[in-house]
Amino acid sequence: MGSFEYKGIKVEWLGHACFKISNKLKIYIDPFDLKDEEKADLIFITHEHYDHCSLADIKKIAKDDTLVIITEDCIAKLRDFKTFPVLPGKSYEAKGIKFSTVPAYNLSKAFHTRASNWVGYVIEVEGIKIYHAGDTDFVPEMKELKGIDIALMPVGGTYTMNAEEAAKAVNSFKPKIAVPMHFGKIVGSERDAERFKNLVEGAEVKILAWID
Repeated sequence: MGSFEYKGIKVEWLGHACFKISNKLKIYIDPFDLKDEEKADLIFITHEHYDHCSLADIKKIAKDDTLVIITEDCIAKLRDFKTFPVLPGKSYEAKGIKFSTVPAYNLSKAFHTRASNWVGYVIEVEGIKIYHAGDTDFVPEMKELKGIDIALMPVGGTYTMNAEEAAKAVNSFKPKIAVPMHFGKIVGSERDAERFKNLVEGAEVKILAWID
């Protein structure tokens, strides 16, 4: 299955780092390589890399009133859309959805620097807290996360955490459900997701599939 429901909220993995969250609103995170999809009310972008801030994919799902939550380096690229720039470590609200930003960066690699001000998001939908980590290593800020219901975690390595690091991160902040991502299209494989599942303690791990 490529989706699951948690307390009335549907969470669907669309491949790589892209998820769709559905209740009364349609919320996308990092749309990339989409097929035919419903239009979005809110789109969250974690950073400007092509596989996360994809102009072509945003065009596929944007409608007149779609709001795109972006890091500041995406402003010029998305000037034709309604945008809402954010910085890490802040709390916001848009279209009745409360969300906060968590710094996302590499500790010993140069692909995602802390100075870039890239983010993960904690999005609150009907009281359910969903954390999308973005492209990141296991950074100290993750240990401060509280009350996360669903954590969407990169496991593919190379540009982000590998499975072992992602499991350590999840074990530190203890979400109810953990979902591996960022594998299978550009880096990583299902073996990374399985390794992650075997190392996570306490949380239910859901390995989702998508139709390519």
